[in-house]
Amino acid sequence: MDEYVVKNKKKLRVGFTTGSCAAAAAGAAALDLLCGACSTEIRICLPGGEDLTLPVQKHPCTEGREYSVIKDSGDDPDVTNHAEIRVRVSAAGSCPDDAFRDSGTPEIFLAGGDGVGIVTKKGLEQSPGMPAINPVPRQMIFHAVRKVLEETEWTRDLLVTVSVPEGRSLAKKTFNPNLGIEGGISILGTSGRVEPMSERAIVDTIDLSIRQKREEGRTDLVLVPGQYGSKYAREELKLPEHLLVQCSNYIGEALDSTILHQVERVLLVGNLGKLVKLAAGIMNTHSHTADGRWEILASHAALCGASGSQIRALKEEVTTDGMLERLEDWGIREKVIDSILPEIQHHLDRRAGESVLCGAVLFSERYGYLGQTERAQDILEHIRREES
Repeated sequence: MDEYVVKNKKKLRVGFTTGSCAAAAAGAAALDLLCGACSTEIRICLPGGEDLTLPVQKHPCTEGREYSVIKDSGDDPDVTNHAEIRVRVSAAGSCPDDAFRDSGTPEIFLAGGDGVGIVTKKGLEQSPGMPAINPVPRQMIFHAVRKVLEETEWTRDLLVTVSVPEGRSLAKKTFNPNLGIEGGISILGTSGRVEPMSERAIVDTIDLSIRQKREEGRTDLVLVPGQYGSKYAREELKLPEHLLVQCSNYIGEALDSTILHQVERVLLVGNLGKLVKLAAGIMNTHSHTADGRWEILASHAALCGASGSQIRALKEEVTTDGMLERLEDWGIREKVIDSILPEIQHHLDRRAGESVLCGAVLFSERYGYLGQTERAQDILEHIRREES
């Protein structure tokens, strides 16, 4: 039966991960090879202990047995939705050097085939040179095969090979190229299920990017909410690409990760529409969580001498650039920004504590550079010295 969650007053269908697909396909292939039983569906055990039954399809195979599962992401907008995850189980003559081994059942080996990415950088869940099959999916796959193996008298080694026919093309639409995973997608999943519009998945990706930068020896990082911030950091501030980490709306969680991974300095570069929210301590800048742009600009405009009618006029603007234009007309734009910047620094310091030196640079598409917080210049100068 389908499972659902309710988010933003909508009923959304839960899907299942690439890890669950691989485990089910592996179980079906093992059952066919070892017991001669051809299946159309397989029940697997998820990490939380509950069972999940998935449809499987058999494919012709010259060596061993091969089955696949079509990934169903539910109502989550996942690029791997409807991807075919194939698994071949065969008797192992010699196992690849880049195969994982089941510590509980050492005769089972797990390898990545075509369309499964290969890790090329440190800081990921696997060492460089290994297939991008994360730990929880690995255990799910091993468990599915071990469960069949324990019911037979099979004594030879088994090689389990996961492949994704469209993996190479799908990987171009994921974060993998930026994370140092080449040639395909990752086999992922921590719970076995895909929760629609999962914030956890985004936050985990941000944390992974930060951890990877630290593994490369980076102690200074530049957080950018999106492409505008990334472009401004590169083209206007002349900051190197390898220090940039996209944090989307999750600025607070990104700062938490910099503390966890012992980053020393963090510069946040972003558009006023996002970063102005930090002046009120809003660390998740998605509009579904909080807006506050008008309220923050209006309160600081009032502190800088704006009249009641001017404050009301600000509310009529739907963009921060429109609000800035009003402030410019009244001759107080720079004063308002100068009033806001210390509040942003205050809330960055509150979140980071004494662990990380933080600063921020603000810009807008219409007006360009707007200003920077107290600590930003020291961080910029340190980065430029280190990178020169």
